Amino acid sequence: MEDNRPLSGQTALVTGAGRGIGAAIARKLASLGAAVVLCGRTMNSLQATASAISDAAGRAEAMECDVTRSESVQKLASRVEQTYGTLDILVNNAGVGAFSGPLHQMTPEDWDKVLNTNLRGVFYCIRGFAPMMIRAGKGHIVNISSIAGKNALPNGAAYAASKWGLNGLTYSVAEELRGHGIRVAVVCPGSVDTELSPHIGKDSKKMLKPDDVAHVIEMLVTQSPQSFASEVVLRPTQKP
Repeated sequence: MEDNRPLSGQTALVTGAGRGIGAAIARKLASLGAAVVLCGRTMNSLQATASAISDAAGRAEAMECDVTRSESVQKLASRVEQTYGTLDILVNNAGVGAFSGPLHQMTPEDWDKVLNTNLRGVFYCIRGFAPMMIRAGKGHIVNISSIAGKNALPNGAAYAASKWGLNGLTYSVAEELRGHGIRVAVVCPGSVDTELSPHIGKDSKKMLKPDDVAHVIEMLVTQSPQSFASEVVLRPTQKP
């Protein structure tokens, strides 16, 4: 039977796909017809996402990868190219938070953990996967940032710095790759009801849900080819 879904025949990769926003994005892309590679460090959670996708008649494969290690990402890129030939959609979602206190009390080890995952990891993934998109002459790269990449975040300065940096990286890479037919976008959600964000004093019922972010990804990767939205700021209707 012919598959007329908009992403039929395409391959997508989502980092941090084992839970939260990443899992929701992976489920959405699979529902649109893509074969989805689920990337992360914990195979149990990746396999749970893969099972949910399979149960919904979608296609997904879990591949372990640590985006903070260049050799791990390069190994993943080689495996994806050997298995699928190319990559159509890359969603850089993997991220960690640090909201425990002022910057001057933060250890260098905690700083490195945040920046290496949230910013360096995106560099490694673009470095690993953009070349095959360039060879294909098309592709989507979507980086999941945060409102914290636009606003001050007291007691979360390292996280904010990583997201401000990610925004600047995205704007620049979008200009580098648009001539190759590759559309690069950044999504900046407000408070999302996941275990990553600090929720003290917030009403979870008013917060964004992971599926709200996944809906934005759907809009970005199903645009007509002559246009792209370079940035989406997503806010809850009511302040939590």
